[in-house]
Amino acid sequence: MSNLLTISIFLALGAFFVFFNLAVGGLLRPSIPNTDKLTAYECGELPFGQSWVQFDLRFYIVALVFLVFDVEIALFYPWAAVFQKFRAAALVDMLVFFTIIMVGYVYLWRFGYLEWVRSSVTTSLTIKQDPATLAQLRQATRKDPEAIASSSV
Repeated sequence: MSNLLTISIFLALGAFFVFFNLAVGGLLRPSIPNTDKLTAYECGELPFGQSWVQFDLRFYIVALVFLVFDVEIALFYPWAAVFQKFRAAALVDMLVFFTIIMVGYVYLWRFGYLEWVRSSVTTSLTIKQDPATLAQLRQATRKDPEAIASSSV
């Protein structure tokens, strides 16, 4: 019973701490509205076109590859901890595990899943425009994000 009470008090204090800090921050920080603050920001690229677009599946593949290698790194520590005790067995287990991970990595590399692909808008522009016009268009979009949407390609 006391464990349940301790956990309940801990959760209540944690929730209070979070909401209290959010409320105090909302009251104390200045509110300076600006249209630039309302624009979408992604990796330093200026937004253009509609925001409702279908994402390239390679975003998800990159995320999954990251998770696989993150799990691999997370498994190296316990392996290193037992390596002193079970040298041969631990080495064989890690070599098998690492081989499976590397086969998957080579597969992804071989079929181009690790290569970054430009968006379809940029790809269609590079096909339809000569390099000089494309450079002018890129320069214009740095100054005016709507220039790419209004240009006739």
